[in-house]
Amino acid sequence: MAVIDAHTHILTEGMIAAIAGAVPGLAPRLTRLDDEAGILEILDIRQNPFPRAAWDLERRFADMRGQRVDMHVICNIPHTFLYEAEAGAADTVSEIQNESIGALCREHPGRFIGLATAPMQDPARAAATLERAVTVHGLRGLHLGSNIAGRNLDDPALDAVWEVADRHALLVLVHPHKVVAAERMRSYYLTNLIGNPLETTIAAASLVFGGVIERHPRIRFLLSHAGGFVPFQAGRFRHGWRVRPEPKARLKGDPTESLDRLLYDSITHAPGALRFLLEEVGPERIVFGTDYPFDMGTTRGVEEVEEAIADPAARDAILSGNARRLLGLEG
Repeated sequence: MAVIDAHTHILTEGMIAAIAGAVPGLAPRLTRLDDEAGILEILDIRQNPFPRAAWDLERRFADMRGQRVDMHVICNIPHTFLYEAEAGAADTVSEIQNESIGALCREHPGRFIGLATAPMQDPARAAATLERAVTVHGLRGLHLGSNIAGRNLDDPALDAVWEVADRHALLVLVHPHKVVAAERMRSYYLTNLIGNPLETTIAAASLVFGGVIERHPRIRFLLSHAGGFVPFQAGRFRHGWRVRPEPKARLKGDPTESLDRLLYDSITHAPGALRFLLEEVGPERIVFGTDYPFDMGTTRGVEEVEEAIADPAARDAILSGNARRLLGLEG
C-alpha cells in the first residue's frame, strides 16, 4: 500500500525566481533564518517561520521517508492565491506555479501528484487557466481558497470555473484563506486555531446552500483540516433547512444530498475527533492529509490514523485507496 498525503504545499526557489522575473510586485521574498526555516513575505503576509521543506526537495523526500509517506499531492501555498491582486498579474503567478508543479510531477512521477491554482477573482480567466493546468500541465485538481477577496464560494460568477472542474471531475481542495473576523482573533494565534476551521465551515456551507455541489455533481470537494466545524454541525444545517425558508433560497433539494458528497482530510490532531469523523461520514469520504510542511499540520499523520482507527480496511482506504480513486490513480 502506497501512502498518499493529499494535502501538502510547495513553493520552490525556482518558482520564487520565476515570479520575481515576471511579476516583481507579487514576488515572494524569502529570507533565510537558519538551516531549518526562513521568513516569507508577500504583499501584506509575513510567514515566520517558513519551513525549509517548502522549498527544499531533498528535505521533503527525507521527511516523506521518516513519516512513512510515499506520495505527496502538491499544491501552492495559500499565500500565493493572490485573489486581491490585479487579475492578470495573479494569473501569471498561477501559471508559473502550475507549470512548475506539473514539471515536478513529471520529474518525480512516483512521488508527486499536482493540484492547480487559478486567479479566481477573474472567473473567466481562472477557468481558462484551470483548463490549461489539466490538459497541458497534467494537474489532477484545483487548490482553492475559502473565499475570493471576501466573496463566498456560492458567488454565481464562479460558475465558469465550476463548469471546468465538473467536466474534468476534478478534486477541489478547499483551504482557509484571509479568515473572517480576523480583527477579533489577533491574540493567541486564534486566526489559525479558530479562524481557519471557521473559514472552511463557511466555505462548505456556501457550497451546499448555494447549490454549487447540487449543480456540479462530478466535482469532488475536499475540505481541509477535517472540515472545520462541518462534521459536528451538519445536523444543524439539515435542521435549519427543514424549519427556515432562507436555506432553501438557492438549494433545490435536501442539503443532505450535498453534505453527503463532501470529503474531509484527516487532520484532527485528536484520535477521538478522527473516530467521530469516521463514524459520521464513513471511511470512503476521508482522505489522508498532513498540511505538510507547516507547523499546524502533523508529522505523525500515519501513526495518528493507525492509533485512532482499528479497522484495517478503513485505514487502508484513508491512507491510500480513497486518494487513488479520487485522483485517477487506480490500476
